[in-house]
Amino acid sequence: HIQTSLVLFITLNINNFEQMCFKIVFKSFNPLSLLLCFFYFRARPDVQTLTSWNASILWELMFNEHLYDNAHKEAKSKVALTVFAVGRYLEAYLNTFLTSAKKHFMVGLPVTYFVFTDLPEKALNITVFHQHNIKIIKVKKYNRWQDISMMRMKTISEVIDTVLQHNFNYVFCFDVDQIFTARFGSEALGESVALLHAHYYKLPKNRFTYDRNPKSKACMTEGDYYYHAAVFGGTCKKVKALADYCYLNIMEDKMNDVEALWHDESHLNKYFWLNKPTKLLSPEYCWDRSLPKNDILIKRLVWAPKDYKKLRIP
Repeated sequence: HIQTSLVLFITLNINNFEQMCFKIVFKSFNPLSLLLCFFYFRARPDVQTLTSWNASILWELMFNEHLYDNAHKEAKSKVALTVFAVGRYLEAYLNTFLTSAKKHFMVGLPVTYFVFTDLPEKALNITVFHQHNIKIIKVKKYNRWQDISMMRMKTISEVIDTVLQHNFNYVFCFDVDQIFTARFGSEALGESVALLHAHYYKLPKNRFTYDRNPKSKACMTEGDYYYHAAVFGGTCKKVKALADYCYLNIMEDKMNDVEALWHDESHLNKYFWLNKPTKLLSPEYCWDRSLPKNDILIKRLVWAPKDYKKLRIP
């Protein structure tokens, strides 16, 4: 009877169905929400759209962007974006990252950009910084790029604790060497949001590059997916929990003279294995253009060209 009523409901009034579906998904996932959202999930039969724990995997055609935007505007959602531009990364990437973000990231919602850099005086010379919603925060520059990558978790936790949790509903954390190329909107917001890595989402699990060293706190013998640390987000509470977990385990590894295979990304994968994300972003939200696009209908964020020999300090 439920299935028959649902089919009739969809047939008679698609707009009301979309509204009801969105309202339920926006609040929480439950058996009813899964049934109602069948309409959108069936839009991409070529890819996986739902995890084993009933979290959505977001792909193009799976959502009505106007419903999400309107609901978040009504909720007065405010978003913080964090990005680190340390050393040569500032001049190489920051201006392009911010300029493209202004065009495509959470358009229509209040967004404040928190830029962490060891060179705040150089950051001020970037034209886009003259806008009021960009905050520059000075951070220490470490000798190794690996340490810069890992220690950002401590900084993210601290800024959430002191500033973000009092002023924002959501926070998204990005690597700076990326370029927004299409809508990266409110559909991506959620309690705990992880990104499927473009290089691994089609591979069998035995090829995922989890840390396998039993001496490391990041060691994993099994997992669900391989997540990319270039993008993660959620509510302030959930992102702080992730950042604290990663930082504490990174420091314990350091005390034991151990370093995880892929640094903070290895610890992030361990965290999401133990604490399942409530929403997953498909690789269209962070795509490597050197890969065949196949099932990628739109590239919302792409990897910028990298010259590690010039950018990274040995």
